[in-house]
Amino acid sequence: MLGAIAGDIIGSIYEFDEDKPDYNFQLFTDKSHFTDDTVLTVALAESILNNISYKELLYEYYHRYPYASYGGMFHKWARIKNSPPYNSYGNGSAMRVSPVGWAYNDFETVLTKSKESAEVTHNHPEGIKGAQATASAIFLARTGKKKNEIKKYIEDKFNYYLDFDLEELRMNYKFNETCQQPVLQAIYTFLMSESFEDSIRKAIYIGGDSDTVACINGSIAEAYYGVPQNIIDEIIKRLDKDLLAIVNEFRERFVFSSLRS
Repeated sequence: MLGAIAGDIIGSIYEFDEDKPDYNFQLFTDKSHFTDDTVLTVALAESILNNISYKELLYEYYHRYPYASYGGMFHKWARIKNSPPYNSYGNGSAMRVSPVGWAYNDFETVLTKSKESAEVTHNHPEGIKGAQATASAIFLARTGKKKNEIKKYIEDKFNYYLDFDLEELRMNYKFNETCQQPVLQAIYTFLMSESFEDSIRKAIYIGGDSDTVACINGSIAEAYYGVPQNIIDEIIKRLDKDLLAIVNEFRERFVFSSLRS
C-alpha cells in the first residue's frame, strides 16, 4: 500500500505535463502531493482494518478530502450517499486496490475481495478485471513469485498483453483513464524494473496519467522490492496525521507479518 501512495505522490506533478519527463526526473519537489489515488487507497485499508463496507468509507473519505482531484463520475457518485455503481471501466478500481493484495493470504480471497472493492463503483467487467489483475500481481509478488511467473499468470488469467518496448511506449502512450491501458503499462514497467525506484521512474517516464500509472506500479513494486527508507521519509512529510495513522496501522497488522516464501 505504501508503494501505491509513493507512486501517487511522485507522479502527482507530472500527470498533465505535455512534455514527458526524462528518466532522471526529480522524485519529490515542494509541489509533490497526494491525490485521490492515496485517499481512496487508505479508505479501502480502513475498510479492511475495521470491517466497514467499502462503499461506506469511499463515500466518507470523499467528503473528508473533497478536493483530491477525483474523476468526474466518481464525484457524481460520492455526492449522494448510497449511489449505485456506475458501470465504470476507469482505472480507479485498480489504483485503490492495493490493500486487498496484502490483507488476504489465499489467492481466491484476493480475487473475491478485489472484485468486491471494484464493483461498488466500477462494476464494468474491465473495471473489475483491472482491480483483480493488480491485486493478483501484488499477492504473487509478496509471496515470492518470480517476475516471469507473475507475467505468465497475469497474461493467462486476464488475457493482458505485457510485451512492449519502453521507448516505443514512451513515444506513443497518451493520457488514458481506462483500466485497459494504465494497468497494463503499470505492470509492464514493474516487470522490466530493477528496483523500486527504477520501477516508479519507468512508470512515469512513459507519460500519460502519471500519478495513477505510478500508483498501480508502485503497489506491485513494493510487494516485490520493498520501499526504500528515503522514499518513505518523503511520503511521511506529505501525509496528514489521519491518513498516516491508517497507513501505520495497516502496515503493522498486514505488511510486516507478510513473508516471502
